[in-house]
Amino acid sequence: MGEQAAAPSEQHIHDLLVVGGGPAGSAAAYWAARAGLDVVVVEKKVFPRDKTCGDGLTPRAVHQLEEMGLGDQLAPYHRYDGLRAVAHGRSLELRWPEHGTFPSHGYVVRRRDLDAMVADNAAAAGATVLTGVEATGPLMFAGRLLGARTRDAADGSEGVLRAHYVVVADGSNSRFGRALGAVRDRAMPQGMAIRTYYESPLHDEPWIESALDVRDRAGNSLPGYGWIFPVGDGTINVGVGLLSTFRDWKSVNTSHLMEEFAATLPGYWEIDPSSPTQAPTGGRLPMGGSVNPKAGANWLIAGDAAGSINPFNGEGIDYAYETGRLAASLVAEAMSTDSPWPLQRYPEILEDTYGLYFKVARLFAQVIGRPALMRELTRVGMRSRTLMDWVLRIMANLLRDDELGAAEMVYRTASTLARVIPEPRSTR
Repeated sequence: MGEQAAAPSEQHIHDLLVVGGGPAGSAAAYWAARAGLDVVVVEKKVFPRDKTCGDGLTPRAVHQLEEMGLGDQLAPYHRYDGLRAVAHGRSLELRWPEHGTFPSHGYVVRRRDLDAMVADNAAAAGATVLTGVEATGPLMFAGRLLGARTRDAADGSEGVLRAHYVVVADGSNSRFGRALGAVRDRAMPQGMAIRTYYESPLHDEPWIESALDVRDRAGNSLPGYGWIFPVGDGTINVGVGLLSTFRDWKSVNTSHLMEEFAATLPGYWEIDPSSPTQAPTGGRLPMGGSVNPKAGANWLIAGDAAGSINPFNGEGIDYAYETGRLAASLVAEAMSTDSPWPLQRYPEILEDTYGLYFKVARLFAQVIGRPALMRELTRVGMRSRTLMDWVLRIMANLLRDDELGAAEMVYRTASTLARVIPEPRSTR
């Protein structure tokens, strides 16, 4: 837990302190500021800053950005219409479905641009955004969280920020969350991903591409899946993801995966696999709501810090925006009622919103952690556009309320195949 503070001083007390200025933190700050709260955000990096990510925004994420008034600022970036699935010598171009809430298009925006845009938007709404300032740990007094201890990266000076409420949104490693006692359930799936950029003449393709059958240059199957996201600026974002449900995932060399995937990209991308525009970077992704507790007496955890990443596809930005928005609404309610009790509804609302979906996704992740089974599933799926249209809706969480049973149907199909395809023997 955090270091105990001296007795509270007369220092200014903000309504809300947000730890982290990424997607969840900036969304929380924006919505809280719009509700009239006195909000301060601390972000240890200085914008613009890079972030390991596929850079793809699905319709759920686009919807949240438009809700924050950023539709016009998104418009100049690369817009795409759907997903091209590639496996076993087949290719299917699948459009985003029509939906009553979400648009039928996405964007690809580099995180250095996107995160700065959303943080600036929070500041324009009235939040104070302090960049280059790290929240080094909780500020505690008599067992209560009063705010955060801080360090300024520019001069090393230390200080404190006090607040009635705190939203923790400092990303997948979440040192601040761990200091408050939040831990990841290691029985739940975790992702690993690595990505870089290449120059390509198809940088403005209207499809993002997913490689569901990754192989090395000798034709041997590799674990995981690959992606190619056109950025629209002369480059494409190329990466590989892997789930911890793969039995030997800890021994996988992701740099090797990246090299082999780049070397075997379809020729139409016309990349030089030996010449990425920057060194590949990677990270781990806590998934399926795997971090708990998500709420304390006067604090909430949102976004990647709460494990709010989709196990189906490793997508986290839309859930970061959504959970940050929810956290802000509960803090605003707490301030208006002069009671912290609204925060205690946070876990229940998350369960109602994502519980069934994440449960199915976690179970599915267990199934597809077996490469032989994954190959068979993709072989079956790629023969049916109708089936793959459903898979796209499920993986991107774009089902309408009357379609929710489809996710369980797909899982049951995968479970049946899992029982008839033998588990490969360990070679170790």
